[in-house]
Amino acid sequence: MAHMVQCVVLKREAEGLERPPYPGPLGIRIYENVSKEAWQQWLQRLTMIINDYQLSTADPKSVAEIERHMLGFLFGEGELGGLPAGFQAAGAKK
Repeated sequence: MAHMVQCVVLKREAEGLERPPYPGPLGIRIYENVSKEAWQQWLQRLTMIINDYQLSTADPKSVAEIERHMLGFLFGEGELGGLPAGFQAAGAKK
């Protein structure tokens, strides 16, 4: 049987992740509260954030910035979590 969670992003019960997707206590929190579908949404947002802010996952300061966005997107914590300021989807009219 699939691991089910009450997803904090989707606000409903959904299939959970197979294992914690991130190290440490934050990874366990995500595993227990975020669905596969919501995690995929986060990964799409993460790509936008990395590209827009030109972050590097090899840089500790960038990783800290990514974690702040992750907490905002997944759990609504802090001031981050929305789309990058001035972000416009590809093909959108300016």
